[in-house]
Amino acid sequence: MLLSLYANHRGEVLEHPDFYMLGRSGYHWMVPEKHEMMPLPKGASLVSIPGNIPAGLDHNDQVTGIEYDPLSPGQPISAVAALLPQGFTRTLLPACVSKDNAELPLLGYAAVGFKNGKIYVAAVQTDDHKKWHPVNYHTEGLPARINKMLKRFPENRIYRQLANCSLCYGCFTAQNIFYQRWEGGIPSMTKCNAECLGCISESHSEVVSAQERISFIPSAEEIAQVGMEHLKNARDAIISFGQGCEGEPSLNAKNLSAAVKDIRCETGQGTININTNAGYTEGIKQLCDAGLDSMRVTLFSCNEANYISYHRPQGYELSDVIDSIEYARDQGVYVSLNLLAFPGFTDREEEACALLDFIRKNRVNMIQFRNLNIDPDRLLRHVSAGGEALGMVNLLALLQEEMPEVNLASYSHTVKRGIS
Repeated sequence: MLLSLYANHRGEVLEHPDFYMLGRSGYHWMVPEKHEMMPLPKGASLVSIPGNIPAGLDHNDQVTGIEYDPLSPGQPISAVAALLPQGFTRTLLPACVSKDNAELPLLGYAAVGFKNGKIYVAAVQTDDHKKWHPVNYHTEGLPARINKMLKRFPENRIYRQLANCSLCYGCFTAQNIFYQRWEGGIPSMTKCNAECLGCISESHSEVVSAQERISFIPSAEEIAQVGMEHLKNARDAIISFGQGCEGEPSLNAKNLSAAVKDIRCETGQGTININTNAGYTEGIKQLCDAGLDSMRVTLFSCNEANYISYHRPQGYELSDVIDSIEYARDQGVYVSLNLLAFPGFTDREEEACALLDFIRKNRVNMIQFRNLNIDPDRLLRHVSAGGEALGMVNLLALLQEEMPEVNLASYSHTVKRGIS
């Protein structure tokens, strides 16, 4: 069994000799199975969980909240978790107890433990993570690259927005625009037609968003300029509409579709992708007709009641999302689900069956597992999470067995329109 980890008053991470590690799945605390844990991967970060103490299992198999440092009697401690890099899917949440009932920030905390001199995390690898390894970002040369691009395109507001996202928020897709490689984000819309519980760009229901949303609507010319520059010069180039600093990009379909047409008149290179809730079907149709290559649809649940509880759509329903996917697939657009994965919910039998049915009926090409960044207790106040959980590892195995033709991943890959 793994030992519990904690952070002392100096912020040092230590193992506790008297308590074994527990993880959390939905409402339940449990001892993790061996296949649910892996050595802490490079690029992961160990962090303390604000206002929380760890819960562990003592040598009499009693679950206990651990308040004090065994090495410094009377000194309070904090729970510890890992933040995973892209390419890894969380299998268990940390088992911890809030001291002040304050909500946690919008981060994807994963449970951690210690054994034989190594730190382990509740996760499995679901994609290659080389392109998204933190070592490739925030390099010494980034500010110079940003300044060079801003001088080349002084009138383009998107570059200024991406410079802020790169330096202030550390956004990787924003930085890739300046590094001229891989997936580059192009924000384009100020408003959204949903009020998702875990929205990172606009505060809803007293949850403070992680960043500010873009404050202007770019023109078709601005969008096309950034898109052409990236697709013509970047390695393994993808441009993606629908970034963390914006609302729903399909609401700006008029400008986006015009930009996509202009880009494709200039170059056939790379992949043009949209990250979307797909609720505005008419906008999705315009973009597909313009030449979109791929579409990633964010989805918390295929159960309509839970979908509505999390996404809180404004003026659309899950049936509209399905209509958008159907139209995109008919036009040869590669469709992925951006599945917001939460241990103890996503892996419930009811949710797994609904997901399998949704994918089969809608000819989805890929499932991208995205660790949902949200306070667990807040989420579980809004959605139904009863019933038996399969476990995240077992869910992945089930999907591979039942639908071997569907790719399981963590992020968007380069594709060309017309792939079935």
